[in-house]
Amino acid sequence: MKPAYKKYITTVALIWTGCFVLFLFFYVTVMSPQKNNKNQLDKQLAEKKQIHESAMKAAQEETKIQIKEQMEEYHNRSNDFVAEQGALANLTFDISQLSKENRLASFSIKTADIQEITGCNFIAQNQIFVSFTAGFNQFAAFLNALERHRPVVFVDKFTITRSEQDVSASQVSMELSVFVRK
Repeated sequence: MKPAYKKYITTVALIWTGCFVLFLFFYVTVMSPQKNNKNQLDKQLAEKKQIHESAMKAAQEETKIQIKEQMEEYHNRSNDFVAEQGALANLTFDISQLSKENRLASFSIKTADIQEITGCNFIAQNQIFVSFTAGFNQFAAFLNALERHRPVVFVDKFTITRSEQDVSASQVSMELSVFVRK
C-alpha cells in the first residue's frame, strides 16, 4: 500500500474513532438521563390518565347507582356477622329458644358488658356465658345451631364435666362472643 493512502486511512480512522468516543460520551451524559426521565414521565402520565378515567366514570350517574347498590349489599352482608346493640336482648332470647328446641336441661344464660376491641372503631364485643346439662348429641345439635345462627355467634371456650349421677348427661359451660356495632 502506498504511504499516502496509509496516512489517509489512519487519519480517517482516528477521526472516526474520535467522533465515536465523542458521540458515546454525549449519549452517556445527555441522552441516557433524558431517556430515563421520559420513561418516568410516561409512567406518571399513565397513572394520571387512569385516575382521570376513574374520576370520569365515578361522575356518571350509572356508576353512582352501582356503587350505592354495592354499599347496601356490603352493609346487609355485615349484618350476618355484627349485631346491633338494641338486638342483644333478642340474641339472648334466640339462644334460649335454641336451648328449648334442643331440650337442654338446667339452662342458664348471662351476658357481660360490651367490651372494646383494640384497633376497631366501629365494632365491639359482647360475651355471653351459657351453662346447661345435656347429652353429647344434644350438645352437638345445640353447637351446630349456634354456628348457623345469624349474626354469627363465636364459641370462645367450652368445658364439659361428666355427671356422676347421670352417665348420659354432662354439665356444659360455654363462653360465646358476638360482634356488636358501636
